[in-house]
Formats: sequence, structure tokens, C-alpha cells
Amino acid sequence: MNQIGAPERATQDRVIKLFTDELSYQYLGDWTDRTINSNIEEEILSAHLKTSGYSDALITKAIAELKKEADHPGRSLIENNKAVYKLLRYGVQVKLEVGQQTQTVHLINWKDPALNVFAIAQEVTLRGNRERRPDLVLYINGIAVGVIELKNSRVSVGEGIRQNLSNQQPEFNEWFFSTVQLVFAGNDTEGLHYGAVGTEEKLFMKWKEDEEDNSRYKLDKYLLKMCDKARLLEFIYDFVLFEPGKKKLPRVHQYFGIKAAQKH
Repeated sequence: MNQIGAPERATQDRVIKLFTDELSYQYLGDWTDRTINSNIEEEILSAHLKTSGYSDALITKAIAELKKEADHPGRSLIENNKAVYKLLRYGVQVKLEVGQQTQTVHLINWKDPALNVFAIAQEVTLRGNRERRPDLVLYINGIAVGVIELKNSRVSVGEGIRQNLSNQQPEFNEWFFSTVQLVFAGNDTEGLHYGAVGTEEKLFMKWKEDEEDNSRYKLDKYLLKMCDKARLLEFIYDFVLFEPGKKKLPRVHQYFGIKAAQKH
């Protein structure tokens, strides 16, 4: 059945099914009325780290360090995001007692996607200065790494991009985006657009791949490509670049150019 022009909630439900059935993400639920939504879901992260073999003491200190870097009041959103990125990529350095050896707590297993918890939640109500509700949030081990705004095919993707940008403002829910690595907006006809925290609307990029394949909606096709577990980890680990006051992601041709170079 052709759903072009269907209500946004229908698109949202279809995308959730795509994530759970085809990408094997866990569904965390509709978090409209949940009162404690966070960019660091401690219960999920703690359970993952315990499964990874870390002691309760190491887990407690590592999560405390992550939260401190994510919500540092003396820094900008980009600076907090960069500090969190370093912890995600390299791990958290933890020393339990003076004189003891420092240990590294790895928040994400970059080598083996199967050893991470990939999950999605919908209508994640963010409370703070002003309440907002992103359509979908992607979590890895309880850490929010992606936000997706979906639009009806009759509504421009630009509106979803602008929603994401306004959500990042101090008067709204800037705090939530300190852990977010990818910001998405899309609809069934225009496909999927992406950027990083702080990316201006005019600099958002459109993903293109296997363009001859018209067997399904562009939105679905490109979400399957970009949010595949292995590629999402690779994209975050290898293709994020920080410059003074900016965070940058590669354009499609740059991504595939680097991939081709890696083969040689």
C-alpha cells in the first residue's frame, strides 16, 4: 500500500518497525509521558558495562565522569559534545583509589557491534526550559547518539531540520544534545538528511546510495544504510571531525572516497 502523504505518526510507526525488524534494534517504548528521559540512561548503560565485566565501583565512577563531561556548565554545547565524544571513542579513565593503577572503562565496543545494545525510543519528551519531543532517539548502550525528526511527505525536510536546530538552543533542550553524534531529518519523498550538533540548516547533507534501487521509500532505504549497526559505529568512530567551534561529518562522496582508499 502506497503511504506517500500518510500522517507523520504512520511514518514513525513504520520506521520503528524497520529498526526493530530489519536492523534488530530494541524498542524502548513511547516516552511521551515518561518523566525522567535523559541522554544517558543509566540503568541501560550500567547493565551493559556489568555484562562487559566491569565492577560496580568502576561503573559508578565511569558514569559519573560521563555525566560530568556531558553537562559542564562552563562550556558550550559543542565543547561538551567534544568532551563526550572523546570518552565514547577512547573510554573513561578511572582510578578507584589514590595509588591504584588507572583503568579504562569502554562505554562502546567499537570492534564488535553485537556486544552493544542498540535501541530506539519514540516521542522522547525533553523537559527543561521548554518542553520538546523529538520523534525518535537512537541509543547505544543507553547513550543517546542520534535524533531523528520525521515529516509527512507533503512537509519539507527543512522543517524537521529547523526543529532539530531549535531543540539545541539553550532556551529549549541544549543539554540533551551533548551526547548526540548524528542529527537526522527525513520524509518519504526527499529521503534522509543528516548533520552533526550545531550544523546549520544550509549545511545539512543528503545521503545518496544505490540510487537505482526504487523498491522502497528513500527514507527507509537510507535509514537502513546509515543506521546499520556496523556502519553507524564506523561512521561515529572514523568520520567525526572537530574544528574550533564546529563539528563536521563527511559528505557522501567523501565517505565512499575514504572507504575506497582504505581498500588500497
